[in-house]
Amino acid sequence: MAQQHLRLGLGLNIQRSDGRIHSAVVSGLNESQQSITVEWFEGGETKGKEVEVETVLALNENILPPADWAGFEEYRPTKPNNNLSPANHHPPTQQQQKPLTNIPSSRIPLAQKQNFPVQTPSEPAKRKSQCVKEIDKIKENREKRRQRVAQPIGEIDPSNPNWEFAQMIDDYRQELNIAPLSFANEVVRDHRICVCVRKRPINKREKKAKTVDVLTLPSRDHIMVHEPKLKVDLTKYLENHKFHFDYTFDESVSNDMVYKFTAQPILRTIFDGGIATCFAYGQTGSGKTHTMGGDFSGKEQNFSMGIYALAAKDIFDLLRSQTYAPLDLKVSCSFFEIYGGKVFDLLAKRIKRRVLEDGSKVVNVVDLKETPVLSVASVLNAIKDGSAVRTSGQTSANAHSSRSHAVFQIILRSSKGKLHGKFSLIDLAGNERGADTSSANRATRLEGAEINKSLLALKECIRAMSMNAPHIPFRASKLTQVLRDSFVGEKARTCMIATLAPGQNSVECTLNTLRYADRVKELGPGARPAPPLENNNDLAYLHQSLRSQGEDENEGGQEMYKFHQAVDMLQEAEELLVEEHQQCIQENKEYLKQEEVILQRVDQDVDYDIEDYARALDVILQRKIDRLKTMQEKLIKFRSQLHNEEAVSQTLRRPPPPKR
Repeated sequence: MAQQHLRLGLGLNIQRSDGRIHSAVVSGLNESQQSITVEWFEGGETKGKEVEVETVLALNENILPPADWAGFEEYRPTKPNNNLSPANHHPPTQQQQKPLTNIPSSRIPLAQKQNFPVQTPSEPAKRKSQCVKEIDKIKENREKRRQRVAQPIGEIDPSNPNWEFAQMIDDYRQELNIAPLSFANEVVRDHRICVCVRKRPINKREKKAKTVDVLTLPSRDHIMVHEPKLKVDLTKYLENHKFHFDYTFDESVSNDMVYKFTAQPILRTIFDGGIATCFAYGQTGSGKTHTMGGDFSGKEQNFSMGIYALAAKDIFDLLRSQTYAPLDLKVSCSFFEIYGGKVFDLLAKRIKRRVLEDGSKVVNVVDLKETPVLSVASVLNAIKDGSAVRTSGQTSANAHSSRSHAVFQIILRSSKGKLHGKFSLIDLAGNERGADTSSANRATRLEGAEINKSLLALKECIRAMSMNAPHIPFRASKLTQVLRDSFVGEKARTCMIATLAPGQNSVECTLNTLRYADRVKELGPGARPAPPLENNNDLAYLHQSLRSQGEDENEGGQEMYKFHQAVDMLQEAEELLVEEHQQCIQENKEYLKQEEVILQRVDQDVDYDIEDYARALDVILQRKIDRLKTMQEKLIKFRSQLHNEEAVSQTLRRPPPPKR
């Protein structure tokens, strides 16, 4: 009987758990449970709760006509409630008792729509309550936001297994005020360290698989990840992760706009005698090479549309400007990759180069080719030639994945050849740490270990730079060693572009990328001081710093430190053995010439001294034996390190297989 007078949209009073009484609107009727669902607007958002019918009757005497109170006398109020404050209590008006037509349909379950149709008022409302006005405002704002959403709301696709998650994400976005980054309302700011993120569009393969876009960029400096989850009872829900950076770029942003907010502001540093560095970081297939190199058309890349080319164009424009033309600076470029802890010159047919540090702590890549360039076209030719020989391989994420760190440098020198400034643009290898790196053969395992170690070292070096730490662990990896100048000095400027794949299948790697970028620049006040350096060991310092930040367990803990140590020892033993072998071959060439000389004497001189022949041959053989013994010792040590690496790798905790 009572529920016949309770309608969707009816205004009434409710009592909160803290004793407050205020008005609300009926949004749902639960006949089997003898309860109703109500909603109200508070603190800028809509709230709701379920209330028993008897409780509603106790607070709202005018809901039932006098003839219908039979059976509910115990709930009928006998006197006015004096606890109601004028500010919180508004007696239901005639208009409030009439059903409202502007309750959002998304708030009403389908079953309730069928069983309890909304009634329309028979006469126009004289006055709307504050709650109803707020609901009208919410509806109006929702419609405006829906018009701004890039992806229109379509019909539910029953063939999409992820349609429920897609609907939940879409509903969540409708409640947001989307205000993306734009040239019109944003001023480019100067940062010593700039960290930003870029979301790529859904690709054809993801569209075919009906992958859900789980990334939302509500503002110029915030990004949200909607991680699909399942409860124990298999109920689906979203866990929303929020991150804050200097800039966030959505899928509609061009390389030109990314460049103007990231690399361009730090470019003038090299004309003022400084070092500028720009990194592209992210998982395989997230758009790093596209951002740095340019757009792809099939397998062909348009290098004129990437940050490499955009930076080169600005550099030549500044060289001709009135400010810098009197400096008479010369431009050259170098291009090399770091793969497996080794440096390969991409402008010299991928010849291996040695990295040495002199007594003044200046790191040099020995015999690295510097190509003079006179125009943007010559820079693009150098990039094209180097990219063609860069190491790549196949992973589960990308059939053609860059598996090395590519470092392209634009160098300014004075007319006398002295270094004036340097701009390093780095396309980092993929950061994924799944089955592609941990459960493969030794070659792939060592490759993955070196990539992970170099990325950890890079993060700590940039973080130490931002905190003005007394020590920067640049010797912990080959990447940070060759980029040492990028982390020291007041004139060093750095920017990092974290690229993100939007699909739900990449959500784990996407979160890893965002957490890494978040730690690169200490945006919060809770950064802890760096630990003291012990035994001049940067690798130990690196993991000690991770422990002090509470991040060591996330990066593998003590087991990963031991594995990195084993890989370092293996690489050192390999370098010593290869160097010894090369020296042995060179010496053998000299010994062969000496042997030919003494044999010629034996054949042509009838009066040769046979003792001199024996003595000379004995000296040559003894030197050969000594060299071979030395090489054998280094070979034994190398094989020992191979076994040690194999044993240590077995102790690593294997990550779970990636979700599909």
